[in-house]
Amino acid sequence: MGLTLALTATVVWSGNFVIARALHDSVPPVQTAFWRWIIALLAVAPMALPQVRRQWPVIRPHLPFLAAAALLGVTLFNTLIYQAGRSTSATNMAMIAAASPAMIALFDLVGRRGGREKLGARRAVGMAIALLGVVTLVGKGSPAAVLRLDFATGDLWMLAATAAFAGYSAMLRRRPEGIGGLSFLFMTFALGAAMLLPAYGVSLAVEGGFDLTASTAGPLLYIGVLSSAVAYFTWNKAIALVGAARAGVVYYLQPVCVALLSAAVLGEGVGAVQVLCMALIVAGVALGAAGGTR
Repeated sequence: MGLTLALTATVVWSGNFVIARALHDSVPPVQTAFWRWIIALLAVAPMALPQVRRQWPVIRPHLPFLAAAALLGVTLFNTLIYQAGRSTSATNMAMIAAASPAMIALFDLVGRRGGREKLGARRAVGMAIALLGVVTLVGKGSPAAVLRLDFATGDLWMLAATAAFAGYSAMLRRRPEGIGGLSFLFMTFALGAAMLLPAYGVSLAVEGGFDLTASTAGPLLYIGVLSSAVAYFTWNKAIALVGAARAGVVYYLQPVCVALLSAAVLGEGVGAVQVLCMALIVAGVALGAAGGTR
């Protein structure tokens, strides 16, 4: 169940890369992120508020932890993705996001209380196979071709986003007991949106607003309801069930999902090399997600 939930979040989040590119000319990145979390708050509030009221005595002492998680996973992560979408391709963003599992495993090891969690030979080999598939996919059949990529400024923004997501995922293992999943979502969404508010005001003053049309409202609803309320709940639950490092291996499927989504939405073809690379990624994920320390 934990791996299924991690896969669900990964598939839903794949749409973020396409939307980041689709909205880069029409909605400023900070405004995209701000309205994403406002929509997400409205989506979870009816279910979450009763739980927040009941658990407030537990929530209040842990507000600093919740604020730190909100800063990484809400305020920074997605804002940086939308900023990256202004100057780099969805393919490059997906490739850089493939570094998340390694970063998650590293942060999870360092942040463990009472000793470090062993990564295990099986999981390490699975991560290596999946990473080989990712690199070969981006290199169009040649892993060495990745070294010749001309990285844009957006790639650096995406690298920062990847680090923020890895830190957030590692923190989830230390979520305080007594704070339910819905309460955690609502509080991090609310705190993250509040931290975005000053930047939102600056963006309005400098860049102006945006026109609310079908081409902007649809993507905002997708990232607000599905990529936020649904995907964050399933990802957080997955980490609670199987751990950050193991769930992170599933995240290697992100480039595969982006490639398939691009083929479906943009009409881009999928060649033999891409199919082979996807098979490598899936095999690596299956091996790494199987767990164990052998």
